[in-house]
Amino acid sequence: MLHSARRYSEPVTVSPAAASLADDLALALRLADAADAQSLPRFDAADLQISTKADRSHVTDADLATERAIREILATERPEDGLFGEEYGVEGDTHRQWIIDPIDGTANFLRGVPLWGTMIALAIDGVPRLGVVSMPALGRRWWAADGLGAWTGDPAAPTGIHVSTVDSLDDASVSFQSIAQWADAGKTEALLALAARVWRDRAYGDVYSYMLLAEGRIDMVAEFDVKEYDIAAAVAIVREAGGRMTAFDGAETISDLSTLATNGILHDDFIALLGDADRT
Repeated sequence: MLHSARRYSEPVTVSPAAASLADDLALALRLADAADAQSLPRFDAADLQISTKADRSHVTDADLATERAIREILATERPEDGLFGEEYGVEGDTHRQWIIDPIDGTANFLRGVPLWGTMIALAIDGVPRLGVVSMPALGRRWWAADGLGAWTGDPAAPTGIHVSTVDSLDDASVSFQSIAQWADAGKTEALLALAARVWRDRAYGDVYSYMLLAEGRIDMVAEFDVKEYDIAAAVAIVREAGGRMTAFDGAETISDLSTLATNGILHDDFIALLGDADRT
């Protein structure tokens, strides 16, 4: 079960538990370096190899090579930990489980759109405790761990990030990700109600939306048909940036195939708005 968001109004005192995550976070940043070294050279490559999985989604040679590179490092550095990756599945213990999406936004990747990235999370007893998101085609990276803050930029001189302080739905900017997702989930009326209520609605898409939320640039992200590897890293970053991330109905889980991420202030208001639309 996910913990509620915490908001920091002053510098954080690092607890022993947070300090114990520091080595894991340093490793996760190294994993992101290794992932970028595999994925970026294949972006927009003329000989990119693309195939279709059983669920009809696409996979490229870059997805596979990126996940393999991460797995090889973890096998050496954290042999006792479990691993759940999009392309090669689950192995090992789930008490400490690395959750990997080697290329989130494969559809963008294979069309030459730079909005894609690697997502790396460490979950302890099912709760994402740290996350790294690397979007090398944009030259951007974000990371966070419980008690250690949320950051972007150069790890040697990072910039702290925090969700917005917008406190009215009338002023909110949201990313709904995909009309098709909402339609397939039977939530079309809820999407229309959302668009009619907020200041601005866009579909920025995939992991980038969550990073915009964590930086305070938008105020809500919601989507459907998501797996744990699609959101685990974002959960850790959004939460440590002061936001809140639950399932669409407010359940504190990453296994509900839906997600609602907000600046925390507006979370209950969004749940009420979307719930009312569902009932009409």
